[in-house]
Amino acid sequence: MNLFDYLFENVVPEDTAFIQDGSVTTYRELLAMVHAVAETLTCGGLSSGSRVAILAENSPFWVAAYLGIIKSGATAAPLPSRLTTEDIGRYFRMTGCRGLCADNIQAKKHSTSIPDSSILVLKNDIIKEKNLTSGSPAPSAAVDPQKDLASLMFTSGSTGEPNAVRVTHRNIMANTDSIIAYLGLSADDRMMTILPFHYCFGTSLLHTHLRTGASLVLNNYFQYVEDVLNEMEKTACTGLAGVPSTYQTLLNNKSFRNRSFEALRHVQQAGGKLPDRQITELREILPDHVRIHIGYGQTEATARLSALAPEMLPEKTGSIGKGIPGVTLQVLDKEGNPVKQGETGEIVASGKNITAGYLFEDPSKNPFRDGRLYTGDLAYVDEEGYIFITGREKDFIKPSGYKVMTATIENVILEIPEVSEAAVKGIPDEQLGEAAKAFVVLKQDHTLSIDQIQEFCKTKLPPYAVPRSIVFINTLPKNSAGKILKSKI
Repeated sequence: MNLFDYLFENVVPEDTAFIQDGSVTTYRELLAMVHAVAETLTCGGLSSGSRVAILAENSPFWVAAYLGIIKSGATAAPLPSRLTTEDIGRYFRMTGCRGLCADNIQAKKHSTSIPDSSILVLKNDIIKEKNLTSGSPAPSAAVDPQKDLASLMFTSGSTGEPNAVRVTHRNIMANTDSIIAYLGLSADDRMMTILPFHYCFGTSLLHTHLRTGASLVLNNYFQYVEDVLNEMEKTACTGLAGVPSTYQTLLNNKSFRNRSFEALRHVQQAGGKLPDRQITELREILPDHVRIHIGYGQTEATARLSALAPEMLPEKTGSIGKGIPGVTLQVLDKEGNPVKQGETGEIVASGKNITAGYLFEDPSKNPFRDGRLYTGDLAYVDEEGYIFITGREKDFIKPSGYKVMTATIENVILEIPEVSEAAVKGIPDEQLGEAAKAFVVLKQDHTLSIDQIQEFCKTKLPPYAVPRSIVFINTLPKNSAGKILKSKI
């Protein structure tokens, strides 16, 4: 089955698919847009397996482009919408795309950077130019769901250069079924969508809500938090999803604490670890009827790998939970054996959601082995099998020869109530060889001294792990999904 057909199997044509800027798009209208894109790509000579880039903000056009590409049998390559002109050419060379679906703003902005005049370019106008009500649409292209690619999804680049991950039709179907099962989504759900669709977490919101015939409210302006919160209440959103910086921003917002959120049923947090103190604060602020789902995933696993059940949150704060339905997670030592209780090892995942690998394989950095994904995340398992991440395998410093995960230092700094965000990197040090340097963002209208942070760290960390240098900054560099980019600090 083609992924497009799977996603639209349960929709009711007259139901609402999207709300954006007060405008409603029904499933019938969305289907017509998808068919228009698929027909244009096919008539333009793009055969099954061709790669087609998408460059647009979240919108019905983005979704129509994505699904139209997949329906035609081509492979969608969603690009981050904040790419520079130089980046566009680099991404095109990397993916070998023969087509581009770009909204009018992006098409105009990057008109000189598309590397080959033979590339087929589709803009928003394709939706207006086509007669969307006439004729019967062609059937979806036949695919082998297990082998054929639905998309090339780019890793976040939070600790290095992004890579393209090859995601099959089956990968997405399997992960979508798993997420729906553990969240209990239905056609009555309505998701406030602030995460970009080019990010696998954002795309998973799209997949799951299309599959259940639910709806999404698209808002690309999270910097205006009050407006987002107002729209959530006005449109009766039942769900909200975000990365740590999303909730750190909300916790800094005064009105967030005073809203009833009567329609809201659940919030989802993934894309990095939200500090325990802030999870507890979120629990205290949200009404009792709102279920908080803490999750964990990777682009290499399509999207989601684990979840912590909301009822276990008070007891297991800080855990990523256990594998979601259809996913097996193990924490293994260097010899490939399950770690003993309390010992640290690497999280290894298996399941139908594990993707086909990278577009450009590097044997020295290949996390796909024996059908399993070696995530690079270090963790321990408690006596009940709950997993607690301690850091990234390659994100550490070595002061005085001791290996210290930067996440360990960051989590200590984030225990300080005045701190909103923190990131730690290693710097040369004559005495220690390498020392910790911390970049700290304070909550609005709060003050703190370097000495206060260092004195607090001394109560929680060994002397060699206490940051030698601390810099206060207004914001940490992030990608368009809101994930901190240590490579840019």
